[in-house]
Amino acid sequence: MEDAPAAALKAVTLTHVRYPRGDSLGHFLAWVSLIPVFISFGGFISHFIFRRELQGLCFALGLIISQVINELIKSSIHQSRPSSMCAVLEVCDSHGWPSSHSQFMFFFSTYFSLLCLINGVGVSSPSSRRIIALLPWPSAFLTLYSRVYLGYHTVPQVLAGSTLGLLLGAGWYWIVNTMLVDFFPAVEESAIGRFLYIKDSTHIPNVLKFEYDNARAARKKPAKD
Repeated sequence: MEDAPAAALKAVTLTHVRYPRGDSLGHFLAWVSLIPVFISFGGFISHFIFRRELQGLCFALGLIISQVINELIKSSIHQSRPSSMCAVLEVCDSHGWPSSHSQFMFFFSTYFSLLCLINGVGVSSPSSRRIIALLPWPSAFLTLYSRVYLGYHTVPQVLAGSTLGLLLGAGWYWIVNTMLVDFFPAVEESAIGRFLYIKDSTHIPNVLKFEYDNARAARKKPAKD
């Protein structure tokens, strides 16, 4: 069988990140570019397996919606990636505005920060909430820098992605916590909610202490029986 012409082939570039050989900073930033992948496949899948929290499921759904919006905009605008690097990076056939990595990280950071500051994520101390709320932002800004440094996007493209991610993250948080939250009890009591042990713990002031105390009590109970 004859080999297919190279022009007819297209790579799946989800984890395919190039950097200049011997460039230590580029190597580091290439790994930074994969943070959205780690969050998606590591964080949210682990969250579903071990936590089953409705707030977390809505968070993940919002990120999916954000990425769908990103793809729709890209397919409508058709703005090219930086011409000086697209051939080397093998991304000339894809679009660059807005940056999906930047949008993902700013959506994630915005929603996460609001969740910490307003809902508390199970932490009662205001100072602890503020510290936790800041955790994703260094990675978000490093992701912006990495996409420009590695040649995948221009500065306007990452700024567009980050702005859109911030707005969508804040908007989706408002939708979830002013509208969808009213349906959380019904989802918990539904057949699928009971089957999958889906729950909502946002009404508990300190989830960590609540679960810690209950875990210790459950361990001690068989000994007493």
